[in-house]
Amino acid sequence: MFGIPGKSPVTLTPAAASQIVRLMTRDGRHGLRIGVKKGGCAGMEYTMEYVDEPDPHDEVVEQDGARVLIAPMAQMFLFGTEIDYETSLLEAGFRFNNPNVTDACGCGESIKFKDAEELRAEQER
Repeated sequence: MFGIPGKSPVTLTPAAASQIVRLMTRDGRHGLRIGVKKGGCAGMEYTMEYVDEPDPHDEVVEQDGARVLIAPMAQMFLFGTEIDYETSLLEAGFRFNNPNVTDACGCGESIKFKDAEELRAEQER
């Protein structure tokens, strides 16, 4: 929908692809849908859910056996994002390295995207 021909809208690190494959296999799922919704202190939050049946408008990204579906309303916000999976002593989870984010809350759970004026200013440069 908002793609550039020949360019994947999101990319997965090997760790993220491996974790998504593990989740798909363990739970017998078709893939993992990624989206955004209003919420959190910065205004927006990422969403992730298992998918058994893809929506015809989802953007499908397949990489190293992993299948990620991008919800239609999230495609413009996620374009250019690298998804990683990190583990530490205290936590493990997916991390979104998104060039479209201008601000995030302290806990990292909510984000703010560039607004229309910022995007226009960037295009004029």
